Amino acid sequence: MKKLFPAPLLSAALIVMWLVLNRSLSAGQIILAVVFGLLMPILFEPLRPGRPRIRHPLVLARLIMNVGYDVLLSNIEVIRGVLRSEQRPPNSCFVVIPLDLRDTASLAALSTITTVVPGTVWCELARDGSSVMLHVWDLIDEEAFIAHFKERYEAPLLKIFES
Repeated sequence: MKKLFPAPLLSAALIVMWLVLNRSLSAGQIILAVVFGLLMPILFEPLRPGRPRIRHPLVLARLIMNVGYDVLLSNIEVIRGVLRSEQRPPNSCFVVIPLDLRDTASLAALSTITTVVPGTVWCELARDGSSVMLHVWDLIDEEAFIAHFKERYEAPLLKIFES
């Protein structure tokens, strides 16, 4: 049964998405949606990564709360920066941060966190995964930013996924 339906929730989501995007409940569209929804997960099963193992769920809960808090603070800082940009323009620059993370799930989580927090954008991951380049909207102290980033985001992800 798992071979026929490797991802039942994904199949259901694809069927619904097909019907919503086509704005039609005709018999032909329903048949296409079902075929699409059932075949795509089977065809792309080899490309799906393995399920990550979360080793410390309490650390994950704390990380989620920290990210939420950082999103709020960063929004306020970006608004302040925009309002005072006439007096003091933001010091935008690229920062290369060395990484200890190697697990693909933890790197994906780190990229999502980085992009969600206003003022930072994930730009490039080194081919060997040893560093990441971020664009920071208003950087005051590069070394302090790197230390904060590694302590606030990378260290918990190391504990959650790799320790």
